[in-house]
Amino acid sequence: MRFILSLAAMALLAACSADEQRADEREVAVVAEPVRMLADEDVVEAVGTARAARSAEIFPEVSGRVAAVRFSPGAFVRQSAVLVELDARAERLALKLAEVRVEEARQLLARYRRIEDTGALSDSQIEAGETALAAAQVERDQAALALSERTIRAPFGGHVSFTELDPGDRVTPATLVAQIDQRGRLYIDFNAPEAVFRRLRPGQSVEVVPFADPDRTISTTIEAVDSNIELEQRSYRARAVIDNSADRFRPGMSFAVRFADSGQLRPAVPEAAVMWTGDGSSIFAVRDGKAVRVPITIAARRDGLALLEADIAKGTSIIVEGVQKLREGQAVTLVKPPVREAATVEVAP
Repeated sequence: MRFILSLAAMALLAACSADEQRADEREVAVVAEPVRMLADEDVVEAVGTARAARSAEIFPEVSGRVAAVRFSPGAFVRQSAVLVELDARAERLALKLAEVRVEEARQLLARYRRIEDTGALSDSQIEAGETALAAAQVERDQAALALSERTIRAPFGGHVSFTELDPGDRVTPATLVAQIDQRGRLYIDFNAPEAVFRRLRPGQSVEVVPFADPDRTISTTIEAVDSNIELEQRSYRARAVIDNSADRFRPGMSFAVRFADSGQLRPAVPEAAVMWTGDGSSIFAVRDGKAVRVPITIAARRDGLALLEADIAKGTSIIVEGVQKLREGQAVTLVKPPVREAATVEVAP
């Protein structure tokens, strides 16, 4: 009896093995496509602050009382335009006195020249007259400089900020008059991580997005990078530049800065082609009409694609649909993916 049961069990096992063999030999319809090679991207994002391409804080050269404020806050002024005038009555009088002394010294020296050949004057007297004229001219130039310092002018053309000065205020060389910005171009300064120091160089393309207008993306390039790494943050400062001739942005605004650094080429497959098992992740490649399992590691994901670390050559056919029905070494039939008709959506009135 035991012998008969053993024969029956062996027959059942043989039948199951035969069924599995026939299942393995049965071809499965799948959709495959050649693997693509895409460059891995190292995306760096940072927050940058805008500053004018040329900016200056304006302080008086001397102390004095404000006589007039000649600019409107936020207005554009040209180079050397008068911004503030200080009381200069004493300096004007000093300049007139210095000019009178120059004229006196010049007339005296002229008289000396006319009688020089008569022998009535010594050479030392002539030299004294020349020295007196030179000294008077220096005093006149000093008086003119002191008078010019009572007028505060724009060092270059640009937009001036608000001011706290009013006529009658007292100022000193430590009093801030205003700030002037030349904002036709703006620098966007931001901190980049130390890891990308060698890859983020002048000329590198970046994208900046103003916080005040998040729907606007500006493509630009890196203007300069700092030569030192900040010890505490382990980062370094980089600078992009944007055109602001339309005057849309202001110094001090915040910008999101983004740049992608292309790395090594990697095989890219649709994420649906990746299988997960207890042994890890893998995909099925088609070789000689059969499904071959290829172990992989996903290095990155991008737009529905998985970028892989795997020994896969460019153009290798990868099964992207029907992977759930496959076994290692199973025969496959390649079919075209079904064409799905667009769904019709009715909108209720």
